[in-house]
Amino acid sequence: MRYPAPSFILATALLAFGLLANGCKPSGSKPADGQNASGAGKRLQIAMIPKGTTHIFWRSVHFGALKAAEEMNVDIQWRGPQKESDRDEQLNVIQGFVNKKVDGICLAPLDADAMARPVREAGRGGIPVVIFDSGLNAEPTEYASYVATDNFRGGQLAGQVMGEKLGGKGNVVVLRYNQGSDSTHQREEGFLEAIKAFPDVKVISSDQYAGTTTESAMDKAQQVFNRYGDQINGIFAVCEPNAEGVLRVLEDRKLAGKVVFVGFDSSEAMAVALRDGKLSAIVLQDPVQMGYLSIQAMVKAIRGESVESFVDTGVYVATTENIDTEQIQKLLNPDKT
Repeated sequence: MRYPAPSFILATALLAFGLLANGCKPSGSKPADGQNASGAGKRLQIAMIPKGTTHIFWRSVHFGALKAAEEMNVDIQWRGPQKESDRDEQLNVIQGFVNKKVDGICLAPLDADAMARPVREAGRGGIPVVIFDSGLNAEPTEYASYVATDNFRGGQLAGQVMGEKLGGKGNVVVLRYNQGSDSTHQREEGFLEAIKAFPDVKVISSDQYAGTTTESAMDKAQQVFNRYGDQINGIFAVCEPNAEGVLRVLEDRKLAGKVVFVGFDSSEAMAVALRDGKLSAIVLQDPVQMGYLSIQAMVKAIRGESVESFVDTGVYVATTENIDTEQIQKLLNPDKT
């Protein structure tokens, strides 16, 4: 009697084992959360690039992203320029992550035009991109999703509350942020649109840019007040550093509480000023939710799941009347890293 050769027996056993193992895994199954698309079990490496790393807002976005990363078993690589005016540095950060071949990039473009090309290059390299916080001047097909506040609506809410606080009459100033920033541009335009509903409210200045720091905002606010003086009945500052600079100038000039002041985004100083009546209202985003939903959208995109083209993270108005409600307190004092 002849017996099969040992090599034949070994090959047959390995083939049977392989069939058995494959039979336990559904055909075409998706990788689990945190696993890369190859199914190799490697944790997803997701780059998250804010406009800057100085302002409190970004620390809350980071907190939300880390919360999502923990739940989804992925790794976050957080890196961005220190200053929100440093386009070259943000370009370098994007390119560095593309070269590292991360699994995905979440980007808050500090310049809607300048960041379009590197986003396109990331896509050509097979790296999906989720845009968050601020828009990008690119075709919607060039990125997976846009996760942000409806900034135009936020500006409209600011204009509405300004008109109401002024009693429908007075002169107002819009202190813009920085050229190229889509999110703040939308707020500025939303405000100007809404204030038209108050025909006796006149916009006497809307072409001044305060820059990206509290100090530059202070300088610009001083210039505006030097020019218009007591003609100013109301002022809208469109983001955290912008608003903090205006607040300091109003305090220095003994005008805090006398000029109707509407800000956008919170900080500890802004929350205190609202309670003290130095601020009339603050339009609030939800930065923690923004960070969380950005990572959630990215994981879905990597796994080939359906992702909404625009994810609205909400916008709210804090006033002295609602400051102590649970929702407003949470937004005025968001968690942060």
